[in-house]
Parts: sequence; C-alpha cells; structure tokens
Amino acid sequence: MVVDTQTLTHLSAQELREMVNGLLTKIAAKDREILYRQTKIDQLTHEMAVLKRWKFGRSREQLDAGQISLLDETIDADIAAIEEELEQLAPSSKTNADAPKQPKRAPLPADLPRVEFHHELDATTCSTPGCGCTLKRIGEDVSEKLDYTPGLFTVERHIRGKWACAKCQTLTQAPVPAQIIDKGIPTAGLLAQVLVAKYADHLPLYRQETIFARAGMALPRSTLAQWVGVCGVQLQPLVDALKQEILSHSVLHADETPVAMLKPGNKKTHRAYLWAYAPGTFEDLKAVVYDFCETRAGEHARAFLGDWKGGLVCDDFAGYKASFCLGVTEVGCMAHARRKFFDLHVSNKSQIAAQALQYITELYEVEREVKMLTADERYAIRQARGKPVADALHEWMLLQRQRITDGSATAKALDYSLKRWGALTRYLDAGQLPIDNNWIENQIRPIAIGRGNWLFAGSLRAGQRAAAVMSLIQSAKLNGHDPYAYMKDVLTRLPTQRASQVGDLLPHRWQPQTIR
Repeated sequence: MVVDTQTLTHLSAQELREMVNGLLTKIAAKDREILYRQTKIDQLTHEMAVLKRWKFGRSREQLDAGQISLLDETIDADIAAIEEELEQLAPSSKTNADAPKQPKRAPLPADLPRVEFHHELDATTCSTPGCGCTLKRIGEDVSEKLDYTPGLFTVERHIRGKWACAKCQTLTQAPVPAQIIDKGIPTAGLLAQVLVAKYADHLPLYRQETIFARAGMALPRSTLAQWVGVCGVQLQPLVDALKQEILSHSVLHADETPVAMLKPGNKKTHRAYLWAYAPGTFEDLKAVVYDFCETRAGEHARAFLGDWKGGLVCDDFAGYKASFCLGVTEVGCMAHARRKFFDLHVSNKSQIAAQALQYITELYEVEREVKMLTADERYAIRQARGKPVADALHEWMLLQRQRITDGSATAKALDYSLKRWGALTRYLDAGQLPIDNNWIENQIRPIAIGRGNWLFAGSLRAGQRAAAVMSLIQSAKLNGHDPYAYMKDVLTRLPTQRASQVGDLLPHRWQPQTIR
C-alpha cells in the first residue's frame, strides 16, 4: 500500500490510526507466513539430511539385499518429494538464474516410435499494440516426452513453431501443455503406469525396472522413485479433498491392518498400521481414504476424524473408545460377533455356538432383503422382523451365560456380544446404519494381499505417500473406473486444474475427457 505525503496530510488522526493498524496486521500476517515457511524448510532440510545419511551411511551395510533395494527406491522417492515441497515453499519471485542447473538429459532412444504434437499460434498477426504485422515462422523448438502403453514405449515429440515479427523484433510461440513433472521426460501415461503398478499391482520399482527393460527402455529405479515422490506431493491435495468429502457423511466405517516398515536406524522392521475410512454402506459416496501411521494408538483415529460427529462402524478395538467420549456414536460389527461363535463351533462343534449362529443368520436374512430399499423402508422392516430376533437372541445369551463357567471359550464368545449389545444392535434403530463392518474390511483386503511385496522402507513419509495414492486408486475402482485410465487423466489435467475445482477430479465425480 503506497500513500503519498500530500494524501497523508489530509487524513484525520483516526484515519491514520486505522491505516497504521491495517499495515501492522498485514506485516504480522507476512511475518507468520515467513516463520511457517522457514520452519517447514528447516524441517524438510533436516529430514533430507537424515535420508541421505541412511542412503550412504554405514547402517545400510547391515541390511540384506532385498531390504537395501526397497530402502533405496523409497529414499529416492522421499528425497524427490522433499525437493518438490521445498520448491513449492520457495518465493515465487525466484528467477531461473537462481535455480540450480539440472544435469543434461540423455536423448531418448532413436529406435522408439515417435508421435508428433504440433503447437502453433492460432493467429499469425503481431499482438504488439500499434503493430499488426504478419508474423513469419523462423524455426521451431522440439521437446520429447517418454510415453508408455502397457508393453510399448513411444516418444511424444512436441514441436513449437517460432514466429517472429520483423517490424517490432518480437518472438512468439504457442505454449506447451503443463506437465506434472514439467522438465522431465515422462508423460502422464508413463507416470500412471508406474503408480498403478506399484500401488495397485504391488510391483516394487526394481521389478518394474526389469519389465521396462524388456519393453526396450532402461529406466533406473532411482529415476522411477523420483517420479513417484513428485507425483505423491502433487496428488496430495486431491486426497485431502477426498478426505473432506468422506467426513461430510454421517456414517463411517473404520478399520486398520498392520504393515511392516523398515527403519534403517534400528536395522529392523517395525510394525506400522494402515487405517482405512469409508462412508457407510448405504451412503451415496463410494470412496475410501487410507491413513498410514507408525502405531495403532487411538490418537491417530481422533486426529483423522477431527470434529466429525456421527455413527462410526468399527470392531471392539480400544483405540476408538476415546472418540466415543467426544460425541462419536459407536456402531458395532455383527460379523465380528458371529466370528467368535463360528470359530467356537468349528473347533468343538459347540451346540450353543450353533444356536447363536442360527439367530445371527436370521438377522442377516432380513438384511439381504432390505439391502436395496430406502432408509425408511429398511428401518420399518428391521423393526418388524429384525428386532424380535435380536431380542430373542439377547435373552437367550443372558440365560446361557448364567450356565457357563467364567473363562471358558464359550463364556468369552458370549461376553463379547453381551458387553457390546447396544452397539451391535444400534443398526436396528436407524435405517442408514449397516449391520457390520464388512464393507471396510473389503477395502483393506487388497492391501493385506499385497503387503508381502512391499515394505514402507525408511520413513513415515513413504507410507503416507502410498496411502494417498492407494486411496485414489481404490476409490476409482469402487466407482467402476479403470485405475490406469483414471490416474492418467488426472495427472494430465491436475497441473492446470484450479484449486477451487480440484473436487471435479475426485473418483466419484470424474468424467474422462475426450482423447486428443
């Protein structure tokens, strides 16, 4: 804000005070922003130093070959992600001369098929005010991007004509579409292939390196890891938007599963956890968000849910208990209760377990019939047919418990249901609540199947990046999309997508663009 001296002399004391207060407020806001940026830069710089020490330090020598391979690709991805965040935190006024020089890139193999994309001006008249001369084409710039269609590499040649005005000595070129990795060689298609192969097909980068070599292109896993790191940072706003969409619903499923994480400083693996959250089975949103955390502590669930209030469908894990004291309503999982009796029946053919299973089967028969109905219709049928069965089951379990010795397997199975009876039958009083937590367990199953192929080696950052990308991929699958087609289109559009419209790229709203 610039005010000349003559203007100041005509301002009253009150107006001057208001002006000064406004300037002080702006200065304080700028100081807070500078402090935040510097704190974040210091944190990221320290994290990068630790990663480089792990990569080149002595401790890596005590790891086996498989761990070293996974550690290297994770650290390369982490470093690339940190560099991307540091670049975003850098002042926008930074000039190209200030930027570190990038190493010269080797040309792409001449034998690969090439597809040309021409970028020319729409109008060849000089836009300089008062000129209007016809521009003359004096040459072109050519940049090459490496594309990949499963099994086949091709090269995209982007040709930009140079148009000059002889009168005003200006040079004009048509812009090239922005890319996720603007100065790199990969197209959105190649990046999508790497991400989907790693996080949907569970192929570590060293395996992808071999697959790409067979297709005719040697791509070092360190390069692939750098691409993964940058994409993780770029996709994070989309995952944050998906999380907010999920938290806008009144019914959520939650579950967690252990995942091994390699910690080089300890020279051994550590049990971390991948938490999963999804809207209720009967909600109109099909999506899931994974949250990677170093422990199974309940504070992670509280941090994810924040101020959210609603019905949380979960098992009897103690980590959720604190959330129930903060306004979240516990909704039990009948499938967990049934599993206790099923295991008991399989192990010793218990007649009590068989009778309990029969009651629970009747409850599920009602659920199968009301699955496609409205919430009001579901509530009415549950009250008429499901509630009497549940009441009979509860009364029967109380009677059986009086006859069973404490500490026995049968007593434990009965106690699990009796202690949680209110939560287990809460679905009967609300048509929008599901009977069990099977929906979220199905979303965790792909992770459980694939975790034998990957270790979140080296850092919490790597696990969080994996959770973010897997959230988008699994949500795309839930909405019937091919994850490769979805990820390729999102990576193509994201660089030019307005922040206010990023929600249009979420899996449940995504509409593929016409291929150009």
